[in-house]
Amino acid sequence: MNFSRPNADVYTPGGAAPELALRRTTHLCVVAHQDDIEVVAHSGIAACYERTDRFFTGVVVTNGAGSSRIGRYAAFSDDQMQAVRRDEQRQAAAIGKYNLQIQLAHSSADVKKPGHPGVAADLAAIFGAARPEVVYLHNPADKHDTHVAVFLRCLTALRALPRERRPRRVLGCEGWRNLDWLLDADKVVLDDSQRPELAGPLLAVFDSQISGGKRYDLAVAGRRAANATFLNSHQSDTMTAATWAMDLTPLVENEALPVREFTLAYVERLRTDIAARLEKLGGGAK
Repeated sequence: MNFSRPNADVYTPGGAAPELALRRTTHLCVVAHQDDIEVVAHSGIAACYERTDRFFTGVVVTNGAGSSRIGRYAAFSDDQMQAVRRDEQRQAAAIGKYNLQIQLAHSSADVKKPGHPGVAADLAAIFGAARPEVVYLHNPADKHDTHVAVFLRCLTALRALPRERRPRRVLGCEGWRNLDWLLDADKVVLDDSQRPELAGPLLAVFDSQISGGKRYDLAVAGRRAANATFLNSHQSDTMTAATWAMDLTPLVENEALPVREFTLAYVERLRTDIAARLEKLGGGAK
């Protein structure tokens, strides 16, 4: 399993051959940064945990350079931070008993370049070898440029597959913009209630971020709990934690469907819903 960057990292916590692990993947998460997997795809990790018929694979596209750092990490160079973050991602893979963890080690600048040969080749190799049932990605309404760039590079790779090889379900999960603004009919609800004993440790392992001034461990737990409570105003909670996602499968199935129009249609449906409710309840133009 050779990737374009010499410092790309391939880790199989269970000791399987990487090629076999990739081929048997049923749940695949491809994201920008170390710790993004654990933020967006807990439901997939939990669904595969200690199973012999389901296999979770995580892919981190960038190298972790440029992250926030204070305290004991304040004096770390970019090279040192990359090593720390690579090791933390390996630790998370071990805790979650992932089938396979790949870190491609590209720079964010390269990922943001459409058609970058190394990024394109690596993603083509991964999507070409794996045949997952579900793929977890960033969503196109995210406010982090690198997240959106990784999503777009993944979409290109998925659309290049023969139709019979494309995954049956592709989800764009909330990250650097919550998706609570989606209409309920547009929300894909990922139940994060399963394996709660994993949720905390999987996020806490990223000490370089937490000690570096970003309390993702608290923020993600709070968002998941809020999602579960605010899902429905007239029913008792059925989950203790949830992540929202967009169904991106239509974008993968239809190469002619523009990403911009697809994404802005969600915004227009929200606008229409707000306008209709205000009109119904007497909050119109007057």
